[in-house]
Amino acid sequence: MTDLVTRVAPPRSPALRRAAPALLGYVAVRALGLLVLAVWTAARGKSAYTLLTARWDALWYTRVAELGYGYEVRLPNGDVHSNLAFFPLLPWLERLLHAVTPLSYASAGFCVSLVASLAAAWGIFAVAERVYDRRTGVCAVLLWAVLPVGIVQSMAYSESLFTALAAWALYAVLTGRWPAAGALAALAGLTRPVGIAVVAAVWAAGVVSFVHRRSSPDARGARAGGRAPSPLQDARRERVESPDGAPDTPRAPAVAPATPVASVVLGMVLAPLGAAGYVLWVGHRTGKGPLGYLDVQAGWRNGFDGGAAFARFVAERFQTVPGAFAGAAIITGVALVLWLYAVCVRQRQPLPLLVYAGAVTALALCASSYFGSKPRLLLPAFPLLLPLALALARWRTSRAVLVVAGAAALSAGYGAFWLNGTGPP
Repeated sequence: MTDLVTRVAPPRSPALRRAAPALLGYVAVRALGLLVLAVWTAARGKSAYTLLTARWDALWYTRVAELGYGYEVRLPNGDVHSNLAFFPLLPWLERLLHAVTPLSYASAGFCVSLVASLAAAWGIFAVAERVYDRRTGVCAVLLWAVLPVGIVQSMAYSESLFTALAAWALYAVLTGRWPAAGALAALAGLTRPVGIAVVAAVWAAGVVSFVHRRSSPDARGARAGGRAPSPLQDARRERVESPDGAPDTPRAPAVAPATPVASVVLGMVLAPLGAAGYVLWVGHRTGKGPLGYLDVQAGWRNGFDGGAAFARFVAERFQTVPGAFAGAAIITGVALVLWLYAVCVRQRQPLPLLVYAGAVTALALCASSYFGSKPRLLLPAFPLLLPLALALARWRTSRAVLVVAGAAALSAGYGAFWLNGTGPP
């Protein structure tokens, strides 16, 4: 016997049954967060529901759903906050749900986010299970749920909707469902500006697929009507596991089985249509052409400056002693994010996940947007959690449950404190 045991993966049970532990755990964590928020806000004489549905971005989405685009606020310093900065898919869904139910626009947004957060949890599980195994998938979902800013997943914001679309788009790429991947990427592009990260992931996988087809020894057979092997092979193969049962490397290579060229091309063509369509429409609406959306973002003082504004903000924290602690905490957090991405690369995550997580991280950290928003902007970057999920999956169940329960309690308390304070803008 060797130290490595090779097994043939057993027949797969229905998808929802496999994901059930992850989804039930996710619901429990989020229910705890909402319960703590309700108790905290009641003690302060506030409404938890108002905090979840009628503050900050939620108000802008509700206004778009109710009145459409065209509303703007001119500030004394000359800045113009236009609702054209907010992508349309969430308001569209709010309007649709309001039209077919008695729900208000705000309540519709809250319901969309709750459903989308479950879809996101399921998508994260599906990706992690595909790349590693079921236990790692459950751990990945629970880690996403207990993030310090996890309360945003239950707000009438677009993060949950976007993460759901992104996760399932990545899963579609990993399993060779290219038209579905392209359609989901297009919808993600209608949800948030960071939708371009999903587009980049689809395109990167598509380019790799084409390159492999041309370089494969069996490429001639594929052109003759067969299918050339691909670096994105089917994950239903033999698994190599370490003695403790946790996989040391991803069990699914970069992308799924080779598919017809037309299918890959269709997915790549569909992927950018959502983001490109909305940006071009805004340019036409403002009369400023393809760059009109950048002007809209500039009115909010948002832009991509390579992280210069963020660096200045952190440097300013060190001008006072209390601020120095905050600055050190920010630097530690950024270092942790970068380290996690380096581990993802070292563990050879599939290329679509690396491209997606890298793009989301870069856009969050290198944009000149309000600095308090950066933690929630990183919320969709769930592949960064996979190294931690893989490590957690190796622990004994009792120990892992205690750690997750403790993290859930801390997340619930922080979320209630955060929403009753300054966040999340």
